[in-house]
Amino acid sequence: MNEIILLKLGEVVLKGLNRRSFEDKLTSNIRRRLTHYGSFRVYSKQSTIYVEPQDGACDLEGAYAACRQVFGVVAVTRARPCPKDKDAMFHCARNYLDRELRAAQTFKVETKRADKKFPMNSMEISQYVGGLLHDEYPHLRVDVHQPDLRVHVEVREKAAYVHGPTQPGAGGLPIGMGGTAVSLLSGGIDSPVSSYMIAKRGVQLELVHFFSPPYTSQQALEKVCALAGELTGWCGRMTLHIVPFTEIQEAIRRDCPEDHFTLIMRRFMMRLAEGVARRTGAKALVTGECLGQVASQTMDALTVSGQVCQLPVLRPVIGMDKEEIIRISRRIGTFETSILPYEDCCTVFTPRHPKTHPHLDEVLAYEQALDIGGLVQRALDGVERRTIAMGK
Repeated sequence: MNEIILLKLGEVVLKGLNRRSFEDKLTSNIRRRLTHYGSFRVYSKQSTIYVEPQDGACDLEGAYAACRQVFGVVAVTRARPCPKDKDAMFHCARNYLDRELRAAQTFKVETKRADKKFPMNSMEISQYVGGLLHDEYPHLRVDVHQPDLRVHVEVREKAAYVHGPTQPGAGGLPIGMGGTAVSLLSGGIDSPVSSYMIAKRGVQLELVHFFSPPYTSQQALEKVCALAGELTGWCGRMTLHIVPFTEIQEAIRRDCPEDHFTLIMRRFMMRLAEGVARRTGAKALVTGECLGQVASQTMDALTVSGQVCQLPVLRPVIGMDKEEIIRISRRIGTFETSILPYEDCCTVFTPRHPKTHPHLDEVLAYEQALDIGGLVQRALDGVERRTIAMGK
């Protein structure tokens, strides 16, 4: 029989009466994610999702890598099915894992018997298959605590499945089960990580980026598009809303005190992101703000910038230090793009001495010099939308 991929469910198995809807959404997400890799049959049984290639043209390697990035899956393994017969299980293990068995010094057979009608229990199957493997590979020693190789045998409804060690999946919840949010995506390290972390909770994302030509370059914009593309491996297809921000920044520089530039700019960003949220039906905003990291991210500054929003503002990295954020950035594949030297609009007109503990009444007084409604509406009218799709 051909190789298949087995996906183990994570938090989904803890759901109650709505568990089926989570499983259906996860199965749908996997099917969509695998369209680039060929024709696969994807179905769920007994807390496991089965991914079966339908022909020899399927890219099993690519599909396996893609499955590891699907939120809702806690573990992934390639396996070989065989008949539910004790000798068939041994022959399958010997043939399928021959290279690994020859390379190992110690091993252990672990069995899960999901089909309780099978006449042997898990311990009996492990002992039988393990005994024959030991005879076949006399150099191997049994080590039930820390073996070099774990041979897994799963006896399920349709067949038995043999595989080696599993690999960790993305975890979390299936995207689409947590609603939709607008994530503010800059060209830095924090906001892609923030987007990834909230998507892991099952949230579908709309991305917003603020673009300020000629102060920011086309290269800076393409850098953000590249970051969005790197996130699609985890988040799936998304829309990037590119908001023109030059007029707003120039108005702030012209009419507001320098030490409040960044803070008032952040308030405009939140207004505009909420405007995009209203258009798209999103129910929250997501930012990469981290408490105390920069002047605009003190507790007082966050309070003032968030005051313009009616929607909840989610800040997944708020309590992390920079090393934690960088570690996640490296793992999800966005770090190298994030550190490319193309500055975004957050660095435009940066004040020499930014206000770190602002007062809301002062900020409201300074904003009276600005045509807030007109500036916001013109920016929203000029939004460019790009569909960021996942490539193979």
